[in-house]
Amino acid sequence: MRRKSLAYRLFVSAAIWTLVVVPAAAILLISLYRHSVERNFDARLNAYLTGLVASSTAEGGTTPTAPANLGEPLFTIPFSGWYWQIKLFKKGTPPLFVSDSLLDQRLWLPSVLGAEPDENLIYRAYMKGPEGQRLRVLERQIRLEGPNHRPYSYAVAGDAAEIEKDLADFTTMLIAALALLGFGLVVATLFQVRFGLMPLRAVREDLAAIRSGKAERLEGDVPVEIQPLQKELNALIESNREIVERARTHVGNLAHALKTPLSVIGNEARGKRTALAKKVLEQTEIMRTQITHHLDRARMVARTTALGSVTDVPEVLEGLKRALSRIYSEKGMEIVLECPDGMLFQGERQDLEEMTGNLMDNACKWGRDLVQVTVAKDASGEHLVVTVDDDGPGLDATERDRAVQRGQRLDETKPGSGLGLSIVADLAHLYKGEFALEPSPNGGLRAKLTLPAA
Repeated sequence: MRRKSLAYRLFVSAAIWTLVVVPAAAILLISLYRHSVERNFDARLNAYLTGLVASSTAEGGTTPTAPANLGEPLFTIPFSGWYWQIKLFKKGTPPLFVSDSLLDQRLWLPSVLGAEPDENLIYRAYMKGPEGQRLRVLERQIRLEGPNHRPYSYAVAGDAAEIEKDLADFTTMLIAALALLGFGLVVATLFQVRFGLMPLRAVREDLAAIRSGKAERLEGDVPVEIQPLQKELNALIESNREIVERARTHVGNLAHALKTPLSVIGNEARGKRTALAKKVLEQTEIMRTQITHHLDRARMVARTTALGSVTDVPEVLEGLKRALSRIYSEKGMEIVLECPDGMLFQGERQDLEEMTGNLMDNACKWGRDLVQVTVAKDASGEHLVVTVDDDGPGLDATERDRAVQRGQRLDETKPGSGLGLSIVADLAHLYKGEFALEPSPNGGLRAKLTLPAA
């Protein structure tokens, strides 16, 4: 999954949201569970506190009496973490009665530390116990003789380790459950992104099929959201084909419209031996060359902008090899072709024939005994590299630069117009490829052509 892909952005945004929401939910649930556990623990302490008040208050009594057993053995085990205490509701006064578990110690009370009572006049707080234990303490203010008499403090404390253990067990299970949930959500998000973007992947494959010539338009059922895209792409492809056809038509019309008048003018001038006729013939040839040049370029552009053109390279080169072998049979030229099956050129067959035909023809003209043609793919696999080597005299660096210029002929004794290599360079450029001349390992000239592969 690439960093700049739509799938990556959707997956990362969903994963980040999951990583934010799941921990936030865990914190909220743990907090709510803590409050629930504390309420249940306080309810238990409050029940003991109510029993303590009832058992230490005789009917009509004005002072607390020693309470009976509260029914909880933990209150009798020394420093068990469960204690009760009765004293005057006044700071600094000693306890009147304490549980057996407290021995000669006393409880720290929430009211002494400034805790605020609730609507039932109960003070609640976490306090430190005799043995350093963390205690949950409930304290209530009781007036036995009426509202105008001195109050007494009744307090019950329980070991807060029970709260922490219950909370720790819940937290462990919750984290495990939420971790599993989070992992499941991430996997589900990945699947959702892949499944949701599958129609776009199908559109991409269909476009690749069109570009490679295996299809002419986008077909198949796609989701409603992608149907407008499919429709517009099909319209664009059809428009491109119409533009190419119009360009080809205009190129043909222009060729016929200009070449015929030029031929008439040239024929008329050839019948005369005057200086004017000679000049007319000279300029007519220049005009024909220029018209051919610009018509070729227009034809090249029209073809290279067409979608879906694919050419079998071995088939084209085999045909050229047979034709050139017959043409140069008297010279005894050997043409060696090394081109694996399955090599495909992303472009028009006529253009490939023109480029490779020009190069192979030049090599046969200048070579002595051998012309070697090799086709392979580059490291990326996206381009074909065609090399044509001969064993002729070769060219130096300056001559190699001049050779690709239009109309440049380095040897007038050889037939030709000097346009072949420049046409190859123009066509290669229009296909976003490259053309270069280099020294050949065979001793002559190497023509190296890089073209898009299908």
